[in-house]
Amino acid sequence: MKQKSMRLFFAVLCCFALTFPVVTVNAAITNNETGTHDGYDYEFWKDSGGSGSMTLNSGGTFSAEWNNINNILFRKGKKFDQTQTHQQIGNISINYGANYQPNGNSYLTVYGWTVDPLVEYYIVDSWGSWRPPGGTAKGTITVDGGTYDIYETTRTNQPSIIGTATFQQYWSVRRSKRTSGTISVSEHFKAWENLGMEMGKMHEVALTVEGYQSSGSADVYSNTLTIGGSSGGDDGDGSTTRVEAENMTKSGQYTGNISSPFDGVALYANNDSVKYTQYFANDTHSFSLRGASNNSNMARVDLKIGGQTKGTFYFGGSYPAVYTIDNVSHGTGNQEVELVVTSDNGEWDALIDYLEIH
Repeated sequence: MKQKSMRLFFAVLCCFALTFPVVTVNAAITNNETGTHDGYDYEFWKDSGGSGSMTLNSGGTFSAEWNNINNILFRKGKKFDQTQTHQQIGNISINYGANYQPNGNSYLTVYGWTVDPLVEYYIVDSWGSWRPPGGTAKGTITVDGGTYDIYETTRTNQPSIIGTATFQQYWSVRRSKRTSGTISVSEHFKAWENLGMEMGKMHEVALTVEGYQSSGSADVYSNTLTIGGSSGGDDGDGSTTRVEAENMTKSGQYTGNISSPFDGVALYANNDSVKYTQYFANDTHSFSLRGASNNSNMARVDLKIGGQTKGTFYFGGSYPAVYTIDNVSHGTGNQEVELVVTSDNGEWDALIDYLEIH
């Protein structure tokens, strides 16, 4: 224990010495702006009236606030070149989590556009004072643990990505609000097409916070966009969900972010952990963890689901590797997934990059 304490003290001193000079604070965006940040395309857009700001954080994460605006959108995702349909691009899904605090009319949604035909689309998981878009649903889709009502509306001579135009809006609106989980984007596209709602070539898909004649704030603390692989979200058909360790909730006395040998999290001592909530439609999955030990000793990371230990990942050296625990049985619905150190003897630190669920 003394050896562990001295090593941790030295590591903390080194971290302060190495990282203090390069600490930066992301400036808030307050005017209309598009760009690329940490592998994601982003956009801040508002019309006249009121104020808003957007702070870009790691990966797909960001924070936003708005006050007395007319219309404002904050988003991070992927923009495409308008040459491929969603079928050609491959399966699209988003795993996200947000502290969402609207005051008035607002949406927490997957948002985007297609061209040929020109379509603006929404997959709404939560909202403020009004559930959009009103009217009578033309169908439903049950996916990712919930039922969504499907709507189609028409916008006449309104702003669009090609200027003022008349276009269709497609909507999937969840019947019960949530602010975290997996959104199987491609499944909504398929459901719309099955109802005769034609999708064009992809322009954009992004996790978005929109405010309309309202105020509010949002901290999108997790936003992982996955493109490719099988479709169907967590419906047990062979698809994969990846969650970055640095986007999980950190617990324990010494748990902290790292930038080498990858952007991830270090678990330094017993009971250090990262965790998040995952929705499971089925009760058996395989779990793959990419990680490493900080030295040549074997590091151990336990997998817990719903508070029960389901297996252990072993990392036998400092070179990153992926190890899998197959056919894990667990509860369904929302479950807490935790990666935790419980067998540390002062000889190693566990470094973890991401968890994949198959």
